[in-house]
Amino acid sequence: MENSSVSGAQKSLPSTKSTSLFLQIVEHPDGTVTRPAVPVLPPSGDQPDADVLSRDVPLNPPNGTWLRIYRPNPLPPAAKLPVIIYFHGGGFVVFSSGTAFYHAFCEAMVRHVSALVVSVDYRLAPEHRLPAAYEDAAEAVLWLRSQLGRGGGGDPWLARHGDASRCFLMGSSSGANMAYHAGLLLTALELHPVKFTGLILNQPYFGGEEMTPSETRSEEDQILPLRANQMLWRLALPEGADRDHRFCNPVAAVPAELRHLPMCLVTGCEGDPLVDRQRQFVEMMEKEGSGGGATAVVAKFREGGFHAAELLDPEWAETLIAEVRAFVASAC
Repeated sequence: MENSSVSGAQKSLPSTKSTSLFLQIVEHPDGTVTRPAVPVLPPSGDQPDADVLSRDVPLNPPNGTWLRIYRPNPLPPAAKLPVIIYFHGGGFVVFSSGTAFYHAFCEAMVRHVSALVVSVDYRLAPEHRLPAAYEDAAEAVLWLRSQLGRGGGGDPWLARHGDASRCFLMGSSSGANMAYHAGLLLTALELHPVKFTGLILNQPYFGGEEMTPSETRSEEDQILPLRANQMLWRLALPEGADRDHRFCNPVAAVPAELRHLPMCLVTGCEGDPLVDRQRQFVEMMEKEGSGGGATAVVAKFREGGFHAAELLDPEWAETLIAEVRAFVASAC
């Protein structure tokens, strides 16, 4: 993971009892940040005994973006697999596709969903504020179209084994925010032969100026305390924007493109400070669908839990992956 360090005064957050990694971000006067160090794993490479193989390919070298592609090993005989484009979380500011817990989660998805997964390593804020990450997400989709539409001449894993008619956009936390906004952008693009049949939004990261009850209770949250939540949006949004900007608050102004989105799975839990935002989002999707022809929404909210629970709790990850597997099967 990239760190940036410069001399001069540093801006830190007020003291808190929370042990959140986000509170370890240090801001610098030049607009960069130093990010907390977390374990990073390389792709598997060609390991005959591994049940999941992965490798990295460039997306846009001048922008420093790349993709980590995962596939089952061995591959199912003569079968085309659904393709999941996955966006990692981190408040748009930290982590990468190589971050150990996201790498492990993608491997688990491949193992239990039986899909090809393309994890996008996108540009981070504040060095690259939104909509940079959305642009990288759209570029990844167009890259996928180019690989699946070349008559076998594209990436060998995708061209030979990816089913262009069964593609999904998925993300966790800020990555789910990305999947939603990328889905909106792509409604205006010609993607043939690729067909996106579903969005999978796990604990999507949304916000707003007026705090919700679940946000108000989150001052000492161990994963996403209120101070960190507000800091991440300040670092990620365009300069001068507040948290009612459409990138942050999707219910503030309902986009016309919403009616053209595919089926959507939204997952959340009562222990997440963002759960009220996620429920508002589901209500918006359901309301806009009442006129017919709009997005069908499958909402899965559970008791307990916490933000990013699938990365730290194996049972929570197992349940989420089972929900993803069922959704992928139903949407195909």
